[in-house]
Amino acid sequence: MRIDLSGRTAVVTGSSQGIGLAVATGLAGAGARVVLTGRGQGRLDEAVGALRGTEPEADVLTVACDLATEQGAAELHAAAPVADILVNNLGIFGSRPPLEITDEEWRAYFDTNVLSAVRLIRHYLPGMTERGWGRVQNIASDSAIVIPAEMIHYGMSKTALLAVSRGFAKEAAGTGVTVNSVIAGPTHTGGVEDFVHELMGGDLPWDEAQRAFMRVHRPQSLLQRLIEPEEIANLVVYLSSPQASATTGAAVRVDGGYIDSIVP
Repeated sequence: MRIDLSGRTAVVTGSSQGIGLAVATGLAGAGARVVLTGRGQGRLDEAVGALRGTEPEADVLTVACDLATEQGAAELHAAAPVADILVNNLGIFGSRPPLEITDEEWRAYFDTNVLSAVRLIRHYLPGMTERGWGRVQNIASDSAIVIPAEMIHYGMSKTALLAVSRGFAKEAAGTGVTVNSVIAGPTHTGGVEDFVHELMGGDLPWDEAQRAFMRVHRPQSLLQRLIEPEEIANLVVYLSSPQASATTGAAVRVDGGYIDSIVP
């Protein structure tokens, strides 16, 4: 399959590292102009260097802003007023005993993982529908459905993101714009490495630690390993393409067999 996104602009949030950077790199490889976002310009500059190490001719814009706030969303939209593809990847996660999660933490997870996506969809969806073409993807998680006992505040936010995706897909019905969520299973990023070592101890070699984590905390996985960010990016690039024009309102899974229930 040859995916050509030449002439398209893709905004990818939380793209200074991990899944977001892998997604931006994949979209740039398909010919899209990519907009990287993050809170720090230094990290974004490093991300551009890494991206161009893979895609030397990539057309890249960086916007440093805090998308957990209304001001940050407005700053991004002002710097990049047109997007043909919007990938809402920004998210925070961490383990916490359920009864110790404070009101402030609940709000922070909702603001960062849910409202950041809602605000940007409000900014960019009208232009997409006017032009008759667009792709919105919200990066959700297997934790949306199989809620982890050690981070129910994170699971709550990702469940909400599934509802957001389905609802905005109905708003865009018949316009040529698709809105989907990508359910990502446990994925190998720097933050997840820290999380795994926090739960399994820091003395184990990484390969042994991740497999022990999957065996103990994510036993339904058929891969029995963490997913690599590029494996998530491959699906996102496809869903961003003209070839995916008939897929909308869907929760598409890259979960390694972890989820054992059906998403409606």
